[in-house]
Amino acid sequence: MIDRDAIRKVAEGWDGKRSYDLLIDRDVARSRIYDVSVTLGEEIAYPGDPPFSREPIDDDHWELSRLTMSAHSGTHIDCPAHLKLGQSIDRYPPDRFILPARVIEVDGGLVASHHLAVLGSMEGWALLFRTSGENWSHLTADAASICVKLGLGLVGIDSLSVDALGEDVVHRRLMEEAILIMEGMDLGGVPEGIYTLICLPLKIKGGEASPVRAVLLSGR
Repeated sequence: MIDRDAIRKVAEGWDGKRSYDLLIDRDVARSRIYDVSVTLGEEIAYPGDPPFSREPIDDDHWELSRLTMSAHSGTHIDCPAHLKLGQSIDRYPPDRFILPARVIEVDGGLVASHHLAVLGSMEGWALLFRTSGENWSHLTADAASICVKLGLGLVGIDSLSVDALGEDVVHRRLMEEAILIMEGMDLGGVPEGIYTLICLPLKIKGGEASPVRAVLLSGR
């Protein structure tokens, strides 16, 4: 299994060679790493959100660019501030985004309560749904309630939203319990199983969300 204490120490304070050695000497160095982030510039934007764009800035010496995007561009995390229910993304400590995680496959585009029936307590874990890959795969309200009962720290999905288009029932149910939400993941090629999820967001002052470079570490 991954040594979460080692990862947390690095996340809380990089101090050069000592922290680097801490990572290299632990199981992280022997893990398979799955990049579960979409590429910005190739992603599909949520309807109404500004699409990601990168505009080069003229300069004779440096390569510079200006980025335009939504805080919800690509693979991203929503925190409760998105519905004005809690703290903003910059108020979380780094280790809140380093979690034991389970990936489960869901046939079709609807994550329903029966998909979660076999799960026991997952206090503080991330539960990630690999669906058919449709943009509007989402959770039912009952499934969201079970996620709350499981004690999850984060719910993730490989579609544009955990909710059906234009709705917020699932967001609200999860965020009322301070559960983070990750949307727009790329879980293609990731087997079902147990992992360590690392999904550090940008430290955006007052931000309700942030793009992330999310990875899953497998010790097997």
